Amino acid sequence: MEKTTSKQQTVYGLRPVMEAIGSGTQVERVLIQNGLNSSLMSELRTLIKEHDVPFQYVPVEKLNKMTTGNHQGVVALLAAITYRSFMEVAETARLVVLLDHITDVRNMGAIARTAECTGVDAIVVPDRGSAALNEDAIKTSSGALLRLPVCREQNFKTVVNLAKQYGMQVVAATEKGAVHYREVDFTQPTLLIMGNEEHGISPELLKMSDVRAKLPIVGEVASLNVSVAAGVMMYEALEQRQKS
Repeated sequence: MEKTTSKQQTVYGLRPVMEAIGSGTQVERVLIQNGLNSSLMSELRTLIKEHDVPFQYVPVEKLNKMTTGNHQGVVALLAAITYRSFMEVAETARLVVLLDHITDVRNMGAIARTAECTGVDAIVVPDRGSAALNEDAIKTSSGALLRLPVCREQNFKTVVNLAKQYGMQVVAATEKGAVHYREVDFTQPTLLIMGNEEHGISPELLKMSDVRAKLPIVGEVASLNVSVAAGVMMYEALEQRQKS
């Protein structure tokens, strides 16, 4: 059964959730009540695995707050946007921004808004561990998330390797970088990586990057807000492309 809330559409109940996943409906996440075990639940878990749908176990109280219907221990949050595959956009993309576990919905929305304004071809987000791309994110982005291709990927190392195979340079924006951001050649096809608000870019992705670019900091605060830093990088890329 489906329910529309002010924030996000949901499907609840074992069979309705299974039917939604099996039909190809884009599901943001499946919430499963802690401790439930049955043959039908095992089928659901198998289906979730086959379709690479993010899921998490939660207390029954959380599900009860989401719906007054008979949820049977399962609620699926439907995706508010349509996701694309990175492979679909990588071949012809000039600039793709990979967001390495951005957790603040306002940062996510602000980055998407700037990306759309600067002609970024797509953004890449992880399938779990980042801000939900729900109606709040869409509102913060001024609707950019509905117009900008968004790729939700399980393995970022695979994304980086694919980007390199398609001839893209991989640029990591980090205060640990040795290259001034204006020295980066953004006229080349580029995968730009922006890091988590607290921990920055993961060490694995930093190691795989071709260029580590930094923004100059002259004040006492050690780093910029990630949406501001991303905006500077994207506008530098736009300016270079317009001059080339």
